Amino acid sequence: MVAGSLQKTAEWRDYYELTKPRVVILIVFTAIVGMFLAVPGFPPLDGLFFGTFGIGVAASSAAVVNHVLDARIDIHMTRTRGRPLPQGKLSEQQALIFAGILCVASMLVLWFLVNPLTAVLTFASLIGYAVIYTVYLKRATPQNIVIGGAAGAAPPVLGWTAVTGEIHSNALILFLIIFIWTPPHFWALAIAKKDEYARAGIPMLPVTHGNEFTRLFILLYTILLVLITILPYLSGLSGLIYLVTALGLGAIFLGYAIKLKADDGLELPMRVFRFSINYLMILFAVLLIDHYFIFRIGIH
Repeated sequence: MVAGSLQKTAEWRDYYELTKPRVVILIVFTAIVGMFLAVPGFPPLDGLFFGTFGIGVAASSAAVVNHVLDARIDIHMTRTRGRPLPQGKLSEQQALIFAGILCVASMLVLWFLVNPLTAVLTFASLIGYAVIYTVYLKRATPQNIVIGGAAGAAPPVLGWTAVTGEIHSNALILFLIIFIWTPPHFWALAIAKKDEYARAGIPMLPVTHGNEFTRLFILLYTILLVLITILPYLSGLSGLIYLVTALGLGAIFLGYAIKLKADDGLELPMRVFRFSINYLMILFAVLLIDHYFIFRIGIH
């Protein structure tokens, strides 16, 4: 009886791990911020609830497909070899059925309970990440992260359309921030895991062009990111609290990038990678805080 319970728990956790919950949480968070920024008050509850559910489940479906398609290379990397598929805890067929159920559920919710535009854009994002990036770009070009980053940058736009039914220029600014953030974020990890990517046959930028070249591009993209993060203030989407925070966070990120340019070790790249995650979460959290507090008291 106990053994059976433990087995069921283990299987549930394996399916859960396939959805990349930590990644999905960040995706859902940025989508929710997009929802709140799209309206002056509180977003409509149906758009907020069903939009969040649909976007999150669709992202989970894409993550499961990514696990299936990457299973053969995951076994060669210490970071990923413990995943359920390389360990044989689940079959590819089980994973694909799970992904299909999640995909269908998310599309039905978004199409009928949110709006068709959000459903179409979410599906395009799912295909972009799970198929175009994972199947082709990841293995075809060292610019895989740059091009494939468009799918990962979509959630704020999806959140925006979920409550408004339209794509707004401010939503595209949020998209642009994540799009420019993605390369330095992943390239830092790629430097630290360069040998593993090489063994797996993935042409990440450090593998094809070397660490020094990658560090230079991390610095250049970070400079561009700092400039791009000023746009919400210039467009009127945010106020002074966001601007000060964005510049402060940008200065820290830029400091890391400058240090990384002159550092040959593998410890600093992982610190940069971890900081970049916190950077994005704090940046979007302050966008949300600024939207509701700064504008209401007229400080802008």
